[in-house]
Amino acid sequence: MTNRLFSNLEAAEDFLKEQFGDGESFDVGIKHLFVKDLPVLCAYISGLVDGEALTQLLSSMLPDEDYEIDVEDEKEYFESYFNFHGRSEETERKAYLLAILSGQVTFITKSGYCYVAELRNYPGRSPEEPDNEKVIRGSRDGFTEGISQNTALIRRRIRNSNLRFELHKISKIGQTDVAIAYMKDVANEDMLEKLRQRLDQINHDGLTMADKSLEEWLFKQKFHPVPFVRYTERPDIAAAHLLEGHIAIMVDTSPSVILVPITIFHLLQHAEEYRQAPLVGTFVRFMRYFGAIMGLLLLPLWYVFATNESLLPDALSFLGTQEKSHVPLLLQILIADIGIEFLRMAAIHTPTPLSTAMGLVAGVIIGQIAIDVGLFSAEVVLYTAVAAILIFIIPSYELSISIKIFRLFLLLMVGIWGVNGLFIGIFLVFTYLCSLRPMQAPYFWPLVPFFPMAMLRVLIRFPMTADALRPYVVASKQRKRS
Repeated sequence: MTNRLFSNLEAAEDFLKEQFGDGESFDVGIKHLFVKDLPVLCAYISGLVDGEALTQLLSSMLPDEDYEIDVEDEKEYFESYFNFHGRSEETERKAYLLAILSGQVTFITKSGYCYVAELRNYPGRSPEEPDNEKVIRGSRDGFTEGISQNTALIRRRIRNSNLRFELHKISKIGQTDVAIAYMKDVANEDMLEKLRQRLDQINHDGLTMADKSLEEWLFKQKFHPVPFVRYTERPDIAAAHLLEGHIAIMVDTSPSVILVPITIFHLLQHAEEYRQAPLVGTFVRFMRYFGAIMGLLLLPLWYVFATNESLLPDALSFLGTQEKSHVPLLLQILIADIGIEFLRMAAIHTPTPLSTAMGLVAGVIIGQIAIDVGLFSAEVVLYTAVAAILIFIIPSYELSISIKIFRLFLLLMVGIWGVNGLFIGIFLVFTYLCSLRPMQAPYFWPLVPFFPMAMLRVLIRFPMTADALRPYVVASKQRKRS
């Protein structure tokens, strides 16, 4: 028969031992069983299957009579007794091997027919609120490392048959599951086709860093400091973007979902703005935009005023340094700013019981002693700390790091060319951001190119009842939302 995978059970067992070794991997199960009176060979990975469900399934198929199976009727016999709802037939050895490695349970009959049972149960944690996207009011669930669980969290919020999840196997050795999620007839088909082509072109051993590895393969980020995608661990945010016409990319083993196409203003949004009244949400949004701008400009501006006191009116004379130091002011700022980055990195790697002690040592002892011995002036510590706090209000961690890099660039420009360097640096940063078009979407839209009504919606959190078109950057065929 053409749809037989092996000639007999012995050939199937030899193939499995050739692939996995004979007793070399303790988690690989290769068992001789019976489905009623039909001998079969069962293969699975023990850590990836639901053991309780497998036991119940096999218990229902225990032999109960002595009956000789006719080879011609074997397939019909197996299918009549093995009527598991997640059953499918496999006719290719590569797909059969991948099914085992993916956590499915496989059965080879006496005559070499192959069946696959969907009994996957990947190890993972329960959905919980992500630490970096918390809200005062709202759902407390978040994506996990299981791709099936993540798709269910979105399905729960969008109960529509047009919601699609395309599954792709990426990389040669890793064979990682990657799902493209989108709303049919809403998402742009050209963007979807480009993503599919880029996924097919990935030629690599494995996506060891999951979604981040995939991002670099898809969008050729190279050494650009700004993020080209938005990451989220909240299902409600992902669902909202899907309904707007965006595309979500989900990678197995990652609790983050990639959203494309995006602009810089998407990276400054937060779910809290939509969990509050429109006026309150608008106020929060204005504060976040102001904080992001000041996080970029505060230190360079203060350095300009501190080194050019003639630019300051008498009412603002306090902005300069009160005490002179032997260390150049620019070097003080750079050391303090980079020192805060060292503290942030140390906080990440410090065990939780020791984090409080580490904060006290860094903030109180080191900071105060540095001022006392004259390494830093008190004003440098103050403004550097305020600039660091302003950076923390940016929801996107990737964008916050980018702004720190731009801030250092502006400081160096001011240190070299003074006031002129500040304006030249701002112009270069702005021009660079305006030139970016990831997935052909202008990065600074709707400011550049300027769309007045869209820009108004970026600045103001309108009531959800207000009629709004889908964003221009998603290039949806259905701009009007129902």
